[in-house]
Amino acid sequence: MTESDSGKAATLRIAQSPEADALLARSPLAALVGMLLDQQVPMEWAFTGPYTLAERMGSDDLDAGRIAAYDPDAFTELFTAKPALHRYPASMAQRVQQLCQFLVAEYDGDASAVWRDAATGGELLKRLNALPGFGKQKAQIFLALLGKQFGVRPKGWREAAGPYGEAGSHRSVADITGPESLAEVRAYKQEAKAAAKAAAKKKTTETTEATETTEAKKTTTTRATGKSGGSTSEK
Repeated sequence: MTESDSGKAATLRIAQSPEADALLARSPLAALVGMLLDQQVPMEWAFTGPYTLAERMGSDDLDAGRIAAYDPDAFTELFTAKPALHRYPASMAQRVQQLCQFLVAEYDGDASAVWRDAATGGELLKRLNALPGFGKQKAQIFLALLGKQFGVRPKGWREAAGPYGEAGSHRSVADITGPESLAEVRAYKQEAKAAAKAAAKKKTTETTEATETTEAKKTTTTRATGKSGGSTSEK
């Protein structure tokens, strides 16, 4: 794929599979597809997907042009065949094909062209965010992965990657370099999810209490109005 600052080819430990990680390290498209698949499934499952897909296509790499032109139903079967490539194989097959069609249309099928000549981190983030299936968070995480493990570091890349670009952090797949860091990232994700759940629960409780208070005030006001505003009996 690219070389690190040391001049040596990048070595990855994301998929926790030597063959799958080797493909991610040398194939820009495989890395992009792995990032696309990284949602609602374990990270190792997502990033092993490109290797399994290449095998099922009878190749040692992924080709954007071939995937873009593949019969949609047949391509979906590659994802749904057991073991499935994702928890939602049919929808993710469609997203991968849409990604490759976009790469063919905008970058002549060359995934590395997305970042090769990006002058700044902001420009690279904009390019990544434009990819089908890449929202801001996914784009920032992939930008951090490029910077931290592939040596793709345009000016301001850490800032553009947001918290995922922070040195020494363990927030995302960009920080996985082995089993220990994988466990740290997974623990961080679980803590973040628990915190978000607690915050949502607190907000719901506060909203409910505010609503009950408002209703109670309305009831009190109505009773007071009814008691003081009744008609006076004629004498």
